Amino acid sequence: MSYLLSALAMLVQVVFGAVATLFLVRLLAEANRADFHNPLSQFVYRYTNPILAPVRRVLPNWRRINLAALLILLLTFLVERTLICVLDGFLPPWLSLLVIALADLLRFVLLFYLVVVIGWSLLSMFAPDPYHPLYRLADTIVQPLVRPLRGKLTVGSVDFSPTVVIIVLLLAMRLIADPLFDFGASLAR
Repeated sequence: MSYLLSALAMLVQVVFGAVATLFLVRLLAEANRADFHNPLSQFVYRYTNPILAPVRRVLPNWRRINLAALLILLLTFLVERTLICVLDGFLPPWLSLLVIALADLLRFVLLFYLVVVIGWSLLSMFAPDPYHPLYRLADTIVQPLVRPLRGKLTVGSVDFSPTVVIIVLLLAMRLIADPLFDFGASLAR
């Protein structure tokens, strides 16, 4: 791939990554019952609702999981991977693209959680304002992962539960997302 096409592929990844982040935050905020009065939650809702509202009529929520947002996320990664393959000059079969897009989605979710857990634990060291919108939203998203370990991995006054969550997320990337991506790439050959 030439330098120009490589730069264009990077721009495609940035744009689709921003869109995917918006829909992933919407999905996780709804699943974890984030406070809707939070300005960040309202921002996410305002910019995802025009796309999700028509899809939700056909694909309603299942329990607290927004299936429409999940479908949009998968389609986002499918279109992104298709564009990157077209820029590379090779279009693999549709089944391979679907498996690779699923692996990209899983890797993105794990990486998102990794960044949010690290940011949340760094913020918590500085005693942030508990009413700050960013901290409240991050806390709502991270708590389901950290809550089962909370208090069980404390040495002195240091809680190592975020460290264990980070290690588990990295292992999931290596043991689930990467083999799934390799399987999709093997289907392309």
